[in-house]
Amino acid sequence: MAELPPVRAAVHRNPYAYMLSDAELTELLCALGRRRAESVLRNHTAAPGKAPRGPYPRPAMGFVILDPTADAATAPADAVLGALTVGERARRFLPNAAAKAAAHRRLGGNNGLSVHTDPHLLGTGAFRYGHSAEVRGLIVAASSQSPDQDLYEASRLAAELVEEIGARHRAYEWRQGETDWLSATDRSPDTYHEMVAWFPGETEPAAT
Repeated sequence: MAELPPVRAAVHRNPYAYMLSDAELTELLCALGRRRAESVLRNHTAAPGKAPRGPYPRPAMGFVILDPTADAATAPADAVLGALTVGERARRFLPNAAAKAAAHRRLGGNNGLSVHTDPHLLGTGAFRYGHSAEVRGLIVAASSQSPDQDLYEASRLAAELVEEIGARHRAYEWRQGETDWLSATDRSPDTYHEMVAWFPGETEPAAT
């Protein structure tokens, strides 16, 4: 088999800092990216009739991963967990993947459907292609192959990342033991106290 395409990954927002450093999360994305690189190479170099979803036109892809813990009001640019590229000159595909991911998050479904059936939901500047995948709340979009090929690779990356995060979380629980909060201090964050700061204090018993 030919040499594996290079994989590059970067983390923009790390919601799992309680158990993974930015470097560890980046390495996890790289490891999953290498699996996608193997798939891209295999499907790009397959003999005629051997690639299940047809031969991939390019040996390169771009992926954008959204943060499934981001608040709904979070701006699209701030809701990106990370991105990765497979192959040379693959960064050029990231804006396309980002557009698919942002549309999926806004519409609540795959942009690949809207471009065909609901163009009234798109508007000026929208990307005219799908697909993106959502696996248990995690949205991943891919770009550079055919729409169905993009969907397949995005869905595999999303499913594998969900499984890996779950496995790391279970290992974290066994290391930490019984805790209430996913933090090093096991203390409730200030934001939750602010949410109920308006509630009156309990009445102290009258002095006797």
